[in-house]
Amino acid sequence: MPADPAHPARRALLRTGLATGAATALGLATDAATAGSASAAPAQAPAPARGDRTLTLTGHLPTGAPDFVHLPIEVPDGVREIAVSYGYDKPQVPAGTPGNACDIGIFDERGTDLGGDGFRGWSGGFRTEFALSRGAATPGYLPGPINPGTWHIVLGPYQVAPQGLDYRVQVTLRFGEPGPAFTPHYPSERARGRGRAWYRGDCHLHTVHSDGHRLPEEVAAGARAAGLDFIVSTDHNTSSSHAVWGPLAGPDLLVITGEEVTTRNGHWLALGLEPGRSVDWRYRCRDEEYPRFVRQVHRSGGLVVPAHPYCPYVACQWKFGYEQADAVEVWNGPWTYDDESAVDTWDARLAVALRSGGPGGGPGGGHGGRSWLPAMGNSDAHSDPQVIGLPHNVVLAEDLTRDAVLDGLRAGRSWLAESAAVKLDLTATGNGRQAGIGEELTVPADAPVDVRLTVSGVPGGTARLITDEGQMHQESLPADGSGTVVWRTTASLAAYVRAEVRHPRADGTPGKGNSMGGDLPWGPMAALTNPIVLRAEDR
Repeated sequence: MPADPAHPARRALLRTGLATGAATALGLATDAATAGSASAAPAQAPAPARGDRTLTLTGHLPTGAPDFVHLPIEVPDGVREIAVSYGYDKPQVPAGTPGNACDIGIFDERGTDLGGDGFRGWSGGFRTEFALSRGAATPGYLPGPINPGTWHIVLGPYQVAPQGLDYRVQVTLRFGEPGPAFTPHYPSERARGRGRAWYRGDCHLHTVHSDGHRLPEEVAAGARAAGLDFIVSTDHNTSSSHAVWGPLAGPDLLVITGEEVTTRNGHWLALGLEPGRSVDWRYRCRDEEYPRFVRQVHRSGGLVVPAHPYCPYVACQWKFGYEQADAVEVWNGPWTYDDESAVDTWDARLAVALRSGGPGGGPGGGHGGRSWLPAMGNSDAHSDPQVIGLPHNVVLAEDLTRDAVLDGLRAGRSWLAESAAVKLDLTATGNGRQAGIGEELTVPADAPVDVRLTVSGVPGGTARLITDEGQMHQESLPADGSGTVVWRTTASLAAYVRAEVRHPRADGTPGKGNSMGGDLPWGPMAALTNPIVLRAEDR
């Protein structure tokens, strides 16, 4: 989730620009935008002698302004760099009323169409200035040609005070030779793996390319220190970091390119994007554009994962439904109340999906004709002291490659751990057959099924076995944190079984499955598995 509530959300797209503005270039005034108009005349600088030319755009946005306001800028031939700075007023507001918060980005001469090719960068509310040229750009922005034509500064006023929002944008056009082109260095899609094995990875991480404070090299070093085999780069609403990961990956660390798509109705992770490609975020649930971008991700073989669905920040709570998702992030950073809600919702959906015997009986939230939705856990780490790998996913994959890791996550052959110190194994055995996490065991309806959970690394923890009926077995782990729990059921009694391992509560007690009251009945999560599905044989 975002580092703080001032930068969590991005407005959905409305193509009209509701702004009253003026542009000043060398003391000459030009209309920059007209109230309620989507076709305002571009602000432009006179084209005489070479040198810097500066435009100043000002305007007022009332409450109820469109989610995005497009300020056109006419870029003449010969510009080598565009530099932008901006600010807006922050008047006092009544208690309990959101104050002004406004994001910024830029689109080039190819236009601002949703999902189009004109995107050149986004920094949300994290930066007050940026620059881009053919060979370089501020993190969050894409280097490339500065072609002549109508560019657009895009403001995203996701919170507007009752008094409205007054903005000021300064655009400097620097003329000269374009310089050498930028050379991207994308990461390899393969690292040195161990063949079919369990691999650890954090699939939700931020850098200075969005609202994080860590450089990509610091994130890579943190992943290695955390004992991770892979990470996914998921900066907000931009692909700019993709091109720098190449030298930072290596035989010991697979880096997969992705994005956190931060819409006005919730955030989602696009995992496994084609390097250099981004996913548009400028829509709400009511716009019915989300399925279009789900298809974009699926065409690339990637995964769609709703992130922190109960996050309390503005525009973070998930409103798009789960039918087209491939997994859901139920654990985000250190364990909190909203994670409890996410796990409860996920578990309730498991029961519905598996008791109804949906098509295939496998994971995928409807993608590929499957029924149940796997759980994921990620750190969403932005800056110190947030811990990379708290939590992360432990995935059974055929090898340490992009496709194999994504296949394992998609299939739900994974469990969630707070750190590499936690180890776990869960199996179900019956009628001479055995299944593991994310797999299916088909047995006669009344045949005994022995569920075996082995854990280490959780001193004094509580092991829980949960089915569609709820918690069916609880056992405390010894002080050294290692133990084995065995429990028996049948396919007639349980549609699935999954495991949780919890730390003791703040008072040192293990908690109980039937306690009620104002506090959480359990301590923080240490590990959580996807289910083993139990099927009764047709007679």
